[in-house]
Amino acid sequence: MVGVALSDCGRVDDATAYALHGQAARRALADSGLGREVVDGIASAGLGTLAPAEVAEYLGLRPRWVDSTSVGGSTWEVMAAHAADAIAAGHANAVLLVYGSTARADLKARRRTANLSFGAGGPLQFEVPYGHTLISKYAMAARRHMYEYGTTLEQLAEVAVQARANAAANPEAMYREPITVDEVLSGPMIADPFTKLHCCIRSDGGCAVLLAAEEYVADCASKPVWILGTGEHVSHTTMSEWEDFTVSPAAVSGRLAFERAGVRPADVDITEIYDAFTYMTLVTLEDLGFCAKGEGGAFVEKGRLRLDGELPTNTDGGGLSAQHPGMRGLFLLVEAVRQLRGEAGKGRQVRRGGSLGRLPEVAVVSGTGGWFCSSGTVVLGT
Repeated sequence: MVGVALSDCGRVDDATAYALHGQAARRALADSGLGREVVDGIASAGLGTLAPAEVAEYLGLRPRWVDSTSVGGSTWEVMAAHAADAIAAGHANAVLLVYGSTARADLKARRRTANLSFGAGGPLQFEVPYGHTLISKYAMAARRHMYEYGTTLEQLAEVAVQARANAAANPEAMYREPITVDEVLSGPMIADPFTKLHCCIRSDGGCAVLLAAEEYVADCASKPVWILGTGEHVSHTTMSEWEDFTVSPAAVSGRLAFERAGVRPADVDITEIYDAFTYMTLVTLEDLGFCAKGEGGAFVEKGRLRLDGELPTNTDGGGLSAQHPGMRGLFLLVEAVRQLRGEAGKGRQVRRGGSLGRLPEVAVVSGTGGWFCSSGTVVLGT
C-alpha cells in the first residue's frame, strides 16, 4: 500500500459521490508520488449501474484489471486481498481501491430513503415480513451474547466511549466531544439493546488506497505498508442459517489471515475493526483471538481500546464517531496505513510503550458485511 487518502468527510452538502471518488483518488495518488499512468487496475463498489466501469470512466482510467466484489462492509478488505493476488500474479501493476458516498446529504435532501430491510426477494423474503431490519439482526446477536456469556450493557457502552475518546484527537472525525457510559445507556432506544450511541453515525465521505507492485516502491513519496496476509469468509444471509449468533465470520477470515501472515494476535500493535454497532467490535475482537470466546466484555473494559491502551482499536474514532458514509471498510485500511507510517498526527499517533515509544509495526484490519454475513481480514506490517 503506497498511497492513502480521504476525501472531504462529515457534512458535505455540495459534492456528488463521484466527486468524492475523484477527490480521494487524486489525493491518494499524490500521497504515493506515482503518476496516474501506472494505475492499470481499479476496484470499486456501491456506485453506478456498471461499477466499477462508471467510476473508472469518471476518473479517466482504462484499467485492464477490475473488481466489483460487493459483500457489504468487508468489501474493501476482500478487494485488497484480490488486488494483492492480482499484482503478485502479474495481472496488474497498481490497483486503486476507491469509494465515495453522500449518504447523509442524500437523506437530508430527500434524494433517497434509508433502506434497512435490504429487500424482500430470495431467501430474505421469509424474514422481511417480521420486521427484520439490519439493526434488529445485530441487536438479536448482541442479546444472545449477553445471554450466553453475561456480557453487560455497560461493557458494550465502553466500546462507544473509547471510540469517542480516540476521535477526540482526530480533526477529521465528525464527533469529538467526550461521552460517558451513562450517556450511552440513557440515550434513545433504537433496537434493544442498542441506544443511539451504540450505533454508527451517518456521514458523507470517500477514501482511496493505492496498491502497487514492489518495483514501484523506490519511486514512491511515502513509506510502503506491506500486506502480510489476508482471509475472507461468507457465513449466511438469513438469520435462520446462522449457526451461532455469538460467532462472526471473522473467526475464519482472521485465522486464515494470521496463518498466511505468520503472525499471532500477540504480535499485533493496533486493530481497525468495522463498528457499525458496539457489539461488532466486541465479538470481532473475540473471533480474531485477542481474547477467548465470551470474554470480550471484560476485555474492552479498563481502556484497552484507547490510543494509549493495551490494544488501540479504531484509532480514528471508527464508524461510531469519525465517519460512516456506508461501506466503511476502506476507511479502516487508510487509518491503519497512517498509523503504521507514523503519520496519524499529534495526539493520535499510537506509540507502544509511552509517548516516546516505538511506532506500531503490525496492524490487523477486519471488515464485516451485512449482518455478520461476510468478513475480510488483512494483516499489515512495516
